[in-house]
Amino acid sequence: MPIYSRVMLKLSGEAFGGVSGQGLDQQAIQAIAVEVREVAAAGVELAIVIGGGNFIRGAQTSSMGIERGTADYMGMLATLVNGLALQGAVEAMGYPTRVLSAIDARQVVEPYIRRRALRHMEKGRIVILAGGTGNPYFTTDTAAALRATELGCSVFLKATKVDGIYTADPMKDKTAKRYDRLGCSQALAENLKVLDATAFTLCRENRLPIIVYSIHEAGATLRAVKGQPVGTIVEGD
Repeated sequence: MPIYSRVMLKLSGEAFGGVSGQGLDQQAIQAIAVEVREVAAAGVELAIVIGGGNFIRGAQTSSMGIERGTADYMGMLATLVNGLALQGAVEAMGYPTRVLSAIDARQVVEPYIRRRALRHMEKGRIVILAGGTGNPYFTTDTAAALRATELGCSVFLKATKVDGIYTADPMKDKTAKRYDRLGCSQALAENLKVLDATAFTLCRENRLPIIVYSIHEAGATLRAVKGQPVGTIVEGD
């Protein structure tokens, strides 16, 4: 049985791009949809925040001479594409899904309204939250922490390319060691980059536990909501 009744799941845009991390990969999106379906089938109310890094990153685009605010809005639009792609894959499996956006795109998605998002979840619909916070200079990690707090989620699941939080980047440093558990203050003090400082701070202040795990590990999301050992747990302190 799940120990968390309402869950925030943060997915990076790169997860939608498969091995290359670019564009949309059908196999990768199908695998994500299966994970989402399993959680919904367990009776968990689920909200999902998606990044747009498989198409564009605002901070990187600004180095091309594009003003940072404009570049960030370009990134927000990319999250809409990912949100619609995931919606299509999940609904093809028979689960009702709604995409809500913090930036206005009413022809294709609903505007983000807190009470509307809550109502969708209460009715058993999976809620995909696109457009970040709707403001430049804020990451989608911060958007996920903010929405998790607003919507009363009991846990923040961060699905990444690696199976937890390490002392250093395990892709670059083979001696890096994985944490099984740590506090938000420790993560901030050690400048661990799995979430940005604003997201960590929001979770700490609202005592929202974070579980960081690999999106490539089949069934890991369902195990996490059941309280089984998965990845690294970060607790507010």
